[in-house]
Amino acid sequence: MAVNVLIPTPLRTLTGGQDTVSADAPNISALVDALEREHPGMGGRLRGDDGSLRRFINIYVNDEDIRFLQGADTPLKDGDQVSIVPAIAGGR
Repeated sequence: MAVNVLIPTPLRTLTGGQDTVSADAPNISALVDALEREHPGMGGRLRGDDGSLRRFINIYVNDEDIRFLQGADTPLKDGDQVSIVPAIAGGR
């Protein structure tokens, strides 16, 4: 079950410059594992030391924020689009 993953600019150094990659995974947690296997270092950017997804990384499945779905257990199906969006903070 292949899903398309949109890679943000800061993480493209890990994907050889690719802005989109494909991976097979039944859910978000397994997707992060698959991304780490194919693109070493990606897992460390998406997960903290405790293994949970980092708070400042937002992940969307078909434009739905996984925090309002099932988090890391959010299921994936063939053809889904997953977007990884680093949070932006700052300003006045």
